[in-house]
Amino acid sequence: MIILIKLLLAHLVGDFLLQPKSWVEEKEQHKAKSLKLYMHIAIHGLLVLIVLWDFNHWLVALLLMVFHGIIDAVKLLGQRENNKSTWFFMDQVFHILSILGCWVLFFKPENNFNLLAEGSSIWIYSVALLFITVVSGILMRELMSSWSKALNDGQSESLNNAGKYIGMLERIFVFTFVVTDNWEGIGFLLAAKSVFRFGDLKESKDRKLTEYILIGTLLSFGIAVATGLVTLKLIEIL
Repeated sequence: MIILIKLLLAHLVGDFLLQPKSWVEEKEQHKAKSLKLYMHIAIHGLLVLIVLWDFNHWLVALLLMVFHGIIDAVKLLGQRENNKSTWFFMDQVFHILSILGCWVLFFKPENNFNLLAEGSSIWIYSVALLFITVVSGILMRELMSSWSKALNDGQSESLNNAGKYIGMLERIFVFTFVVTDNWEGIGFLLAAKSVFRFGDLKESKDRKLTEYILIGTLLSFGIAVATGLVTLKLIEIL
């Protein structure tokens, strides 16, 4: 399983840490003709070889490069200004599926699924820290893109379906805190919501901004909680 974690780390570094915004913009403008697209693909292959540290796995790196290039090319051809967020998440899903496919094909995880190499906790923590620092910020930006556009449109006093999603997030957090026996987290959640809701009642004209900040806070909080729980579970397997 440590191989899968290394492959995921290579993907996150290549797709989020080592891909400047200028590269993304150039790819969107020139699509398959963009030199940055092929540089981006090559970086992914190189990162796979680095994290695996074995040139005998060159075929894994090559296949992941090919899959990554095809997925990115399809995304660039299919996305439009009004559906970028949808294509972003589809793109990441297919990248992860390609990584899982190569992992199963080349490393036969059914034979040693529970055998994590000594010192593998550093890889798990690396993936978790990269995810909650760099990757989650981009994920939140895409998740909240439609609401960020609505902040200044002046068409309504409330964000579309904001109350619905705030309630869903709150219940997920409360459930998580209950099943993990972290009751103090519920108190923190109530305190945070009370602060924002006080501002909402005090300045009704800023309700959109209050809802936007509250959703963002809950999403950020939730991503961190979920990442922490997964990290602890993986470490527990060691």
